[in-house]
Amino acid sequence: MPLIRRLPKRGFNNAAFHATYAIVNLSDLNEFKAGTVVNEELLRESKLVRGDVAGIKILGDGELKHALKIEADKVSESAKAKIEKAGGTITMREPATRKPTAGADDVDQTAKESEAATKSKKKSTTAKAKRKASKKR
Repeated sequence: MPLIRRLPKRGFNNAAFHATYAIVNLSDLNEFKAGTVVNEELLRESKLVRGDVAGIKILGDGELKHALKIEADKVSESAKAKIEKAGGTITMREPATRKPTAGADDVDQTAKESEAATKSKKKSTTAKAKRKASKKR
């Protein structure tokens, strides 16, 4: 076997940034009573979701027997159709907010800070000039 194939592979990959979602099938949701609001907290209490996940994805495997109010991050098309057929509702959760990049307000703030720094430098240079002038007299 060639040496290049025997050496370990190194380098960057995006595996650390991949968002994993907890998969929940419609057949698993039949254990809840009609009209229940099914969200991540309820799914964790009932041990349907475990571990550290980025969100909940509902898949359409099985049939939903009664109407539920479902809050999830992602829902497949077949699951959406089956939930609406059973009389339930789907609410998509808000995605996690990231720190905003430098907006117009931030740029203005940094511009004000840089102006204040240049004014203080000007003051210090004028003070130095005054000292030099007084020493010359």
